[in-house]
Amino acid sequence: MDIFQAIIIGIIEGFTEFLPISSTGHMIIASNLLGISQDNINKAYEVIIQFSAILAVMIIYKDKITISKIELWKKLIVAFLPLAIIGYLFKDYIKMLFSIEVVAIMFIIGGVIFLIVEYFYDEQKAIITDVENITYKESLLIGLAQVLALIPGTSRAGATIIGGLLLKMDRKTSAEFSFLLAIPVMMAVSGYDLLKHYHEFININWLPFIIGFVVSFVVAFITIKLFLTFLQRFTFIGFGVYRILFGIILLILV
Repeated sequence: MDIFQAIIIGIIEGFTEFLPISSTGHMIIASNLLGISQDNINKAYEVIIQFSAILAVMIIYKDKITISKIELWKKLIVAFLPLAIIGYLFKDYIKMLFSIEVVAIMFIIGGVIFLIVEYFYDEQKAIITDVENITYKESLLIGLAQVLALIPGTSRAGATIIGGLLLKMDRKTSAEFSFLLAIPVMMAVSGYDLLKHYHEFININWLPFIIGFVVSFVVAFITIKLFLTFLQRFTFIGFGVYRILFGIILLILV
């Protein structure tokens, strides 16, 4: 991977990881367009930029990462467990789903779901407006919704946000819970991948990795801040439309 490719992939990871538009789907497509093979070195690079995206969340929500918030983190672990268990048990089957066709179809399905949910959603009737008021039962239900993200193109953020809206959270709270839930999810996934590919770091050219790390962090930090501001004035309809159009274009190109 050269520096240009590292920057592009870093931008895509930082921008899409926390938006409901599937970072995995965009990474698969971008890698194909840039001619980046899915070898162990490039997989190791993806681990690096995922860690930088996690770091951005942790800095933004540093006030939530304290011992005084242990109750919140218990709930986040409850939400994390369904994905961890099912993802581990069926990891070999999940790998078989990775294709542009599957990504495109799930983009469209996810977009339609967003439009339907937003059509019936009324923020004025939201009863949960703070992540710390989410119950263990609601955390588990969001965790079950997150399991759908194991299908490429679904979007982890999208699945958890939809789950939050259906449980009558306001848009900001559903997004913030999704951001915080990304910390244990991505640390587990990235940590597992790091153990598998640690030997790839021995003789690599570190410059693209370092540049990609910085780019991903900066883009993720800015994206989260802008996304929270966006949700104060707008709905998720635009993301639903984008997903549908993007999925249709992919199917046509394939």
